[in-house]
Amino acid sequence: MKIKNIFKELLFLFFGLVGAISGISQEVYEHQYLVKVGDEAPDFETHLSDGSSFRLSENRDKVVMLQFTASWCSVCRKEMPYIENDIWKELQDEDFIVIGMDYKEEAEKVMAFAKDMNITYLLGLDETGEIFHKYALEGAGVTRNIIIDKSGKIIFLTRLFEKKEFDAMKKVIFKEVRSQ
Repeated sequence: MKIKNIFKELLFLFFGLVGAISGISQEVYEHQYLVKVGDEAPDFETHLSDGSSFRLSENRDKVVMLQFTASWCSVCRKEMPYIENDIWKELQDEDFIVIGMDYKEEAEKVMAFAKDMNITYLLGLDETGEIFHKYALEGAGVTRNIIIDKSGKIIFLTRLFEKKEFDAMKKVIFKEVRSQ
């Protein structure tokens, strides 16, 4: 456990040094995030798997879950049924939206992925990775969730899929959606 923590610290130092040398002023946080809890979520616009478009800033009246995913990601595939059944099906008629932001794949592949996963929440296209890189470093892995409250602030971040962390995220989502 101690070696793991030392390795994490070395990674943070490395990315901080790379940023300083390259002139990048963006701070890098845990799990290679460029954002942290409490930050205003970076705005973006994307096309969705149902043909509509989505702009984050136009959904300030909803709690938003961004799930960065990709068809080739086995961990994403493991997590998606939990998002569908434990969160989306429970909250889809409330002030809540899930957008599975598909990382660097073409629309046809994204549509096939949604069908294959049998999900009803929408997937957003991030064919160039531009949206992902507003939230995480270039080269950082997918399978991450960003929970954004109705004011546009980030209230929870995850990386990979661990059931205990997923359950904690789920509690935060339900509390935020059903508060008022």
